[in-house]
Amino acid sequence: MEEPAGTLTPLSESGQTIADPAQDVRGRDVVDSDGESVGTVADLLVDPDQGTVRFLRVEHGGLLGFGASSSFVPVEAVTRVTDEQVVVGSGRDRIAGAPRYDPDLADQHDYYEQVYGHYGYPPFWAPGYIYPGFPIGR
Repeated sequence: MEEPAGTLTPLSESGQTIADPAQDVRGRDVVDSDGESVGTVADLLVDPDQGTVRFLRVEHGGLLGFGASSSFVPVEAVTRVTDEQVVVGSGRDRIAGAPRYDPDLADQHDYYEQVYGHYGYPPFWAPGYIYPGFPIGR
């Protein structure tokens, strides 16, 4: 099994920016395929070697930022992006049941593989992988 090319880094810690500010989805609401609110895009996990976003870090639950939990959503699961929302092509229960974000595991191959498997997508290091286009639907 092939390993990911490099360590993924939160965009907020990378010193990089999104080339087109309209494509920076941080702070936007995340909704499921039924339009139900799931959480907010807290950060983007990027592959600095490839210059691509691999996951959205979605915060959900909690009150005023306290007690919130985070999980990753692969960019492949995003079906639509508007000025206010990011739509994920899965139901709320699937998103809520995703493997939880653990900072100690965030750069681990097995964790990424679990997240991709949960959403039913091949990982970005799989043979024949093609990076998805930016899903804009204003």
